[in-house]
This record gives sequence, C-alpha cells and structure tokens, in this order.
Amino acid sequence: MPPTWTITGASSGLGRALAKGVTARGWNAVLTARDPAALDDIGSDRPNVLRIALDVTRKGDPAGATEQAIGRFGQIDALVNSAGYGYVAPVEEGDLFEVERMFAINVFGALAVIRAVLPSMRARRAGAIINISSLGGLMAGAGSGYYGASKFALEAISEALHAELRPRRAAS
Repeated sequence: MPPTWTITGASSGLGRALAKGVTARGWNAVLTARDPAALDDIGSDRPNVLRIALDVTRKGDPAGATEQAIGRFGQIDALVNSAGYGYVAPVEEGDLFEVERMFAINVFGALAVIRAVLPSMRARRAGAIINISSLGGLMAGAGSGYYGASKFALEAISEALHAELRPRRAAS
C-alpha cells in the first residue's frame, strides 16, 4: 500500500510543490487548503488524491480533516504542516492583530493539526511529522521579529515533540 501524506497549505508555495511531487509518485495525498478549488489542477484524475477544505485556525477543522483522511486511506503516514503566513514589521510598529493572525496559523494551527493526527500515529507506532519552518526560525533580523518569533516557536515545538516521541520509537 502506498504511503498517505497529508499536506496543509497545499495550494501554494512549498506545500503545492510537495503535493505535486507526492501525487506524481502515485502516493496517497490528502491535500488541504482553505479553498480546495485551488487544488483542482493537482491529481484531479487520480483516486489516490483527496482534497479537503481546511482552515487550521478554525476549531474542529483539523480533527474533521484527519477523520476524512483516515476514513479514505486508513492511516496517515506523513503530516506536512506547510500552511503559513508571513508578516513583516518592526517590533515597535507592528499591528498586533496581524501578529496574532500569524501566530494563529504558524503556531497554533500547526499544533491543532499535530494534535489531531498524532493519536493515530501513536496507535500504529509509525508516522512522520514535518513542520515547514524557515531561516526565520533560527535567527531574526530587523523587521522580522514577529515572523521569527512564530517560526522559533514552531522550531521549539518540533524539537520537544521529537524528544517526547523518541522513547516510543525506541520501544518498537
């Protein structure tokens, strides 16, 4: 059975490129976007592609998308959190509404999807979670403090999750 990949933010950027690569290999692909019509040109003729409307910030959407994915393909082998939003402004001048929106997508949205998918991966003792970050997750410069903070947070969550899951991997 081919692996099943769930990709958030599959309508643009790295998520879209990865979605095209996964479908080109014939793997099962659960492609998510706020507007799934933006995904119509990716594997539209393939039964191994499922397109789902997903707003990572909307309560219940991540769990619903996970249920649909598992219902269709039986499991999720790889989750790619690619949904993201960039906001650049000097710390002193940034619009806090935009900062909150960015954190809602880049941090809390990724967490919501991880928390929806992880129980099924734990039950199988298998799976991979890939959180798309950036150089901004390692260093921040003038004008990118807010963006960097959201990516630093995603990096920290990724590192902690890796450490938390390590004992479970070693036991299998």
